[in-house]
Amino acid sequence: MMKKKIAILPGDGIGPEIMAQAKKVLQAISEKFGYQFELKSGLIGAAAIHQTGEPLPESTLDLCLDADAVLLAAVGHPKFDDDPDARIRPEQGLLGLRKALDLYINIRPVKVYPVMSQFSSLKPEKLENVDLVIYRELSSGIYFGEKIERNETGYASDLCAYREEEIVRIARPAFEAARRRKHKVTLVDKANVLASSRLWRHTVSEIAEEFPDITYEKLYVDNAAMQLVLAPSQFDVILTGNMFGDILSDLSSVLGGSLGLLPSSSIGSRSSLFEPVHGSYPMAAGKDIANPMAMILSTMMMLESFGMHDAANEISIGIDFCIQNRIGTQDMQPLYEYTCSQMGDLISSIVLEGIEILNEKNLDSSISTII
Repeated sequence: MMKKKIAILPGDGIGPEIMAQAKKVLQAISEKFGYQFELKSGLIGAAAIHQTGEPLPESTLDLCLDADAVLLAAVGHPKFDDDPDARIRPEQGLLGLRKALDLYINIRPVKVYPVMSQFSSLKPEKLENVDLVIYRELSSGIYFGEKIERNETGYASDLCAYREEEIVRIARPAFEAARRRKHKVTLVDKANVLASSRLWRHTVSEIAEEFPDITYEKLYVDNAAMQLVLAPSQFDVILTGNMFGDILSDLSSVLGGSLGLLPSSSIGSRSSLFEPVHGSYPMAAGKDIANPMAMILSTMMMLESFGMHDAANEISIGIDFCIQNRIGTQDMQPLYEYTCSQMGDLISSIVLEGIEILNEKNLDSSISTII
């Protein structure tokens, strides 16, 4: 019987509410498939600062280092956003966790559901068959290079540096992912200007030779950004560095019509972290209106990483059913509006009993009739 230890980090804002729904789904998976999950919770972000004075307490770090995977809901609080001189910030907890776990690949899938395309900023016809994933290098590049802060002469700098091995360890998984998808990898760089990008292009081109069945193309980042808006369906796996990946993943996140549908994973040498793309949405905290789907989809990605593909598939069926039938929280402008906790109940029920438990009467009268 497979057993996994999972660190649960609810975090801030809507984090505790959406994490509660992910835990419901894990319980349903455990009951249906017999998998065992040992869930232990820790503090991070503003919640941790409030209770311990630190955004990443040592107890939380130890918990995560001992876990097979980490589920994180959300980090951030407006109190700290309004104080530019704050020495300690909630986001330092996430950055510290990334460093401690050596998270070096960020994976952002973006799937546009036809029924949601009407809510996108792009025309629906531009969004047909959009199903892509961004592989972003997460532990190096300009964000981590040597920095010179503004001095008396008005000068500052950030070094963008990469080593070949840092590129190899993300490039090969990106090509392997393409083999499971639509067999295409697009490298995004700025090799006409940046020496670090030319290293990326040289290194990735060598790895591409190992994958003759994969279509390999190269785009400059400015053109890639334009193509994501003009014709996003052309992409399958986008492979890129830290800063370019940060920008392009945020750009692609608005394609689908709701941030509440976008999960992510960050793969490391010691463990992996799974979290929704959206923020802590403090204005909605405690109101039971947050969309838990991205959190549940992040949980699905975690199960896939464990090799629990049967369980992940059941979650996928539940999510797809809800979206296709316009069942969701208010941000999705649904036909059948559910609360955050009702969505967790519904998806858990579908996992356990299948979609046959539902009919139009059930949907109209909300979840109470089937739980």
